[in-house]
Amino acid sequence: MSVGNWEAPATGSSGLSARLSRLLGMPGFWLTAFLVAVIAALTLKLRLPLGPNYWDTAVYLDAIQRIRLGQVPSLDFFAPVGPLGYYLAAGLHALFPQAQPMLLVNWALLPVLLPVIALVAAHVDGRSRGQALALLLPFLLFASLPINLHSLYPQPGFDGFGHYNRHIALLLYALVTSLLFVRSRALLAGLVAALMLALFLTKITGAVAGAMLVGHAVIAGRLKLREAVVAALAVIAALAALDLSTGLVQAYLADILTLLSLNTGALLPRFLTVASVKFNVIGPALLLLGALALATWRERPSLSVAGLRALADSPLGWLAAGLLALTFFETQNTGSLEFIGLWPVLMTVLLAWHGSRDRLRPIVLVLALAVSLPSALIFVERSARAALGAPSYAALPVPDLGPLGRISVKRDIAERAGAMLSHYAAHQNAYRDLVARGMLPSYILYSEIDYQAAWLLELQQGIGAIRAWEASSGRRLNGFFTLDFVDAVNPLLDRTPPRHVPIGIDPGRSNPALSAQTLAALAETDAILQPKCPPTTAREAIASHFAKALEGRKLVALSPCWDMHLRD
Repeated sequence: MSVGNWEAPATGSSGLSARLSRLLGMPGFWLTAFLVAVIAALTLKLRLPLGPNYWDTAVYLDAIQRIRLGQVPSLDFFAPVGPLGYYLAAGLHALFPQAQPMLLVNWALLPVLLPVIALVAAHVDGRSRGQALALLLPFLLFASLPINLHSLYPQPGFDGFGHYNRHIALLLYALVTSLLFVRSRALLAGLVAALMLALFLTKITGAVAGAMLVGHAVIAGRLKLREAVVAALAVIAALAALDLSTGLVQAYLADILTLLSLNTGALLPRFLTVASVKFNVIGPALLLLGALALATWRERPSLSVAGLRALADSPLGWLAAGLLALTFFETQNTGSLEFIGLWPVLMTVLLAWHGSRDRLRPIVLVLALAVSLPSALIFVERSARAALGAPSYAALPVPDLGPLGRISVKRDIAERAGAMLSHYAAHQNAYRDLVARGMLPSYILYSEIDYQAAWLLELQQGIGAIRAWEASSGRRLNGFFTLDFVDAVNPLLDRTPPRHVPIGIDPGRSNPALSAQTLAALAETDAILQPKCPPTTAREAIASHFAKALEGRKLVALSPCWDMHLRD
């Protein structure tokens, strides 16, 4: 053998490296690893660093308890969003009852999302493994942790709010990916039907944004009108079957109409708010649109039907449609994974321009990266800050809160939360004065981590006081209704919540007028609880709203922070 033809035999280490490289290049490996990590995290009794608005997570615990006892969303309790997230969270809770609630709720839609993204990744992998990984890995990143892309508080922690908005953002990511990268007509129609059904049953504004994207796909020729009609009929048939068997869909639509009547306001200010909050994405996206429009204009596109369809199916057309649809959703949204659904569109830009000799190529590529990188970097940075800070944090003394109490905070915040709870109890009149002025103790009170910690301590005090009262009186109360944003007492004490009341009561957005059914249900509930540390405008508004249900009840001072309106 000549020296020129000689090749060194593969060593054990190089062979292992090659096998490892092949393994890491397989979409199935990443999906499997992600699923194993999720199951492990749900099984372990993890303690997570507390973030803003944690009590939003407890709303799901209320829904899970109601579903476990046979109540149906929209039929038996007023819900601000669709039933799918609640039912899937209830299913996960049945499998993993000790899971930390933020993780449980964050991953509630994975039974829908993972099969869809697995099908898409396998389909794309057949023609390009690189593209499959480029679509799959960002999805898994954003689905991994309860982290939002807009920080409401400077202290690091996991976000206990925006869960259903994150669910919608991931569903829209999967929908855009399917519309742009699935070539099988039958598979695409099936995926569109499944995703639109999930969007509708999760949050109606997500379904509207999805319909805008599907409509653009029809115009662009990605989806034939016949296929879109078949997908729509499949969704309608599924909803009809669900409604015939449960009556849930009609009740859900009635709740949506009620929410629309409670939520009024001009749309333009909301668009301006989104543009302000997410300028790091919208700014470069508009510049990218301009660059793509300039490149298209120089080519003098045909104004024929075929030419306009080609324009709609171009990266320019899809970027415009995607930006419009996702911006619309964000106008109805309060923080989540904003605009991650643009990444599949940006991939088409990169694929179309990476080998171009056009003078605009460097500008287009830089702008595409400028649109995509902020979201990924913010997600990684906020996740890392929360994870790296957690080992030095302290647990709160909330033994009766179960998994809900498995959070941690900085030691000085833990001390402050306990001190503030005592302060609130001792200075009730000062906070009632603020309520009379229509003011909160702090402008962003509910987003402050120390307040959320104090709320957990207040809840712990209430649970302990109820147990002590029941032991001393020899009476087991049948259920509770709490005059607050969230009602966490029933799931923590395993009691029966009253039917026909809202969950997640926001006085200005999700608190419909009292009905005879609501008053009758509350009349059968032994205890209506009133938290007082501190009195707030929202608590006062909720108490005033339900004042008629308090008539004829005996007032019991349970603890410094809790009163109970007791049914005789």
